[in-house]
Amino acid sequence: MRIDKVLANLGYGSRKEVKKLLKDGSVTVNDEKIKDAKQHVDPEKDLIRINGETVEYREFIYLMMNKPPGVISATEDNRDETVIDLLEAEDLIFEPFPVGRLDKDTEGLLLITNDGQLAHRLLSPKKHVPKTYFAVIDQEVTEEDVTAFRKGVILDDGYATKPGELNILKSGERSDIELTITEGKFHQVKRMFEAVGKKVVYLQRLSMGPLRLDETLELGEYRELTEEELQSLMEYEVK
Repeated sequence: MRIDKVLANLGYGSRKEVKKLLKDGSVTVNDEKIKDAKQHVDPEKDLIRINGETVEYREFIYLMMNKPPGVISATEDNRDETVIDLLEAEDLIFEPFPVGRLDKDTEGLLLITNDGQLAHRLLSPKKHVPKTYFAVIDQEVTEEDVTAFRKGVILDDGYATKPGELNILKSGERSDIELTITEGKFHQVKRMFEAVGKKVVYLQRLSMGPLRLDETLELGEYRELTEEELQSLMEYEVK
């Protein structure tokens, strides 16, 4: 990869600014000054320094966000704020994207990365990656609903869902539940409850595969995945 592209990708400035760094003799590769912006380097093997400071290269970024309501799960939108708009400039450099979608009014766990292969494996219908949601329902949720969800319900368009694991946390005029599903149809959780005559009034995603929402993250906050979280995702995807 060209040295100017490596440094620009890592946030050391625009291509123009990086070329100035090179021209000034600020950049060394394996302890040799490099002034040619077209010089090719292997950022994973070569020792790159700027003014004596070692450049840490990485190709991918993995972020966990507690998605707030009112923000859409997209990279760009002409009308609404997106989850990418919430990222710091140092993370935007990697050109990350949300893995899957949460509805505009839904909160909770969202994985944001630029690792397309990982995203594909987590979203592939063939993988049946489980996703768990917490929801508040506007009516009493019963054992009959648990049984119906376990068998799969028929959505408004005639689609028969795969079995869902419904756990009633609190039942009454408003019920609290957790639901685990292994597919991701449009508005699926809401439509599954509509299929049994009930309405979701609050929805939050708690987990996706082995990745669970960090409850210390405020709405709109995000952080990088820990080594353990990333390893669990990488191991999970090949099962």
